[in-house]
Amino acid sequence: MTAWNEKGGNIRLHGYHSITAWLLLSIYGIQVCPFVDSLSTVEVMAPIGVILLLGAVLRYRVGRRWVAQAGVEQEVRRTLMLDLLLFVGAGVVVALFNTVTYAFPIESGLKVMLGFLTFGFFAALDLALDHEYRLALQIKQENRSLLLADRFLPLAAKFSIFAAVSLLLVGSIFFLVINKDLSWLLQLGSEGNLVDARRSILLEFSFIITVLFAYLIRVILAYSRNMNHFLDHERSVLRKVTNGDLDCHVTLSTQDEFAYIGEHTNRMIDALKAGRDELLQTQSATILSLGALAETRDPETGAHLLRTQRYIRALATELAKDPRYSDELPAEVIELLYQSAPLHDIGKVGIPDNILLKPGPLDDREFHIMKGHPDLGVRAIKAAESHLGENSFLRIAREIAGTHHEKWDGSGYPQGLTGGEIPLSGRLMAVADVYDALISKRVYKPAFSHEKAMGIIIEGSGIHFDPVLVTVMERIEANIVDIASQYQDL
Repeated sequence: MTAWNEKGGNIRLHGYHSITAWLLLSIYGIQVCPFVDSLSTVEVMAPIGVILLLGAVLRYRVGRRWVAQAGVEQEVRRTLMLDLLLFVGAGVVVALFNTVTYAFPIESGLKVMLGFLTFGFFAALDLALDHEYRLALQIKQENRSLLLADRFLPLAAKFSIFAAVSLLLVGSIFFLVINKDLSWLLQLGSEGNLVDARRSILLEFSFIITVLFAYLIRVILAYSRNMNHFLDHERSVLRKVTNGDLDCHVTLSTQDEFAYIGEHTNRMIDALKAGRDELLQTQSATILSLGALAETRDPETGAHLLRTQRYIRALATELAKDPRYSDELPAEVIELLYQSAPLHDIGKVGIPDNILLKPGPLDDREFHIMKGHPDLGVRAIKAAESHLGENSFLRIAREIAGTHHEKWDGSGYPQGLTGGEIPLSGRLMAVADVYDALISKRVYKPAFSHEKAMGIIIEGSGIHFDPVLVTVMERIEANIVDIASQYQDL
């Protein structure tokens, strides 16, 4: 549905302009034309009112066909043309009526047509600008855009034409009024009451200035409203982009410079989004490659990375439903946890093969060396931060690498942190990593069943693991089992 059909071309606003024109044009005719001044009030107002009423009916019927069916790209221009033509046509009809009925000369008809042209020009502009504004709101609400025009009239040219035509019309009306008043003064002569004549002329000029300036200001305010709407929308989109939201776009609701600004803004956003997506894909591939590099030196498999990634996301998503953790776990943080999880054992790259690949239990010296892999991982990620700068992804990756072997009761390594001292990311990884290790086959043990692994996890609640996370894991057991089944070791 077009904006014209939805509001009927704004019948209320057109009615306001028609009634105002009926009153003001009746007064105008009396002010500028001695012939019209000779008629009674009813003789002046009746034909103008009838013609404007017929024009309103004709506008509604023609608008539904000629404007509404032209396509939204043409609606504003055709609305302007229709209203201007109807006012000019009404002026021609009234002028012909006066000529035929009262034998008024052509001079009188031209003055009448000038009045209709002037009021029609301002009324048509106001109606077109209102239509443009409502159309912009509708297009934005429907989340669609107009097609860019190959050619359009620049805003500077529009303003220049508006200023030139306004000056010409207003100047012409003042010329006619001044001419009529001078003729009246000549007829009045020196014997007339010049003080009353002066007062009458000043009141007349004040009235005309007030009316014309009111129309000028109304049109200027309508222009300003529309421009502010377009600029506010552009600023709103750019503000979202600045805050990292690259899923927004500028709605193109005009066919002028604003549309081109919006189009190039959208192209910029699309390019930024494509670059970001490519960077994220590269980051994900790099992370998995680095994680897999550590895994190739460990008797674990690459599927371990995929499973722990998904365990930690499932745990974090469920935990985020708890009001105590919702602020700490927005969607973007959960995604960062998922992306950085594969780096949890990156420090194992620095562990000697004779320890890392040993098929049996480690002795005290070997275990002491093995316990150094969280610190090695932290140092590796800090080295990346020194080149790339600190960011949320590297911070979370560093937390996971350095604290996923910490235990709730403080008996873990490397720092011996307790309870809430352990970052939430490390506590999440501890549960995910241990569970996956339990259900996976190792050279020193068989794969445990889910039930046995969950029993060990539950026994470790409050000792090894955060009790809240153990409870969360129990709630999503089915999801955990599905992940383990979907990403089995090959």
